[in-house]
Amino acid sequence: MSFLGFGRPQPSSEEKIAAVQAEMKLMTQMHDRLTKACAKKCVPNDYRESELNKGESVCLDRCAAKFFDVHMKVSEQLQQEMQQKGVGGGSGGFGFGG
Repeated sequence: MSFLGFGRPQPSSEEKIAAVQAEMKLMTQMHDRLTKACAKKCVPNDYRESELNKGESVCLDRCAAKFFDVHMKVSEQLQQEMQQKGVGGGSGGFGFGG
């Protein structure tokens, strides 16, 4: 129970586990999208070397940075819209941000 009975009731252990599982699923999906998008853009299909060259590494680094930057901006925008509609919000998108 919350302080003096005011506020939202505390979630049960099952609800906490379900929330963590849902967040892990979303994180996994985001990682898959990031990997596919950046690999398609930065790594050629015809491998000639066993390791990434400098250009591929830089491309992947920039691609991942842009992916997370856009993700954070979209999450912040959605959070603002939810707050304006009066829906309670949590942390930043998928555990990032504040």
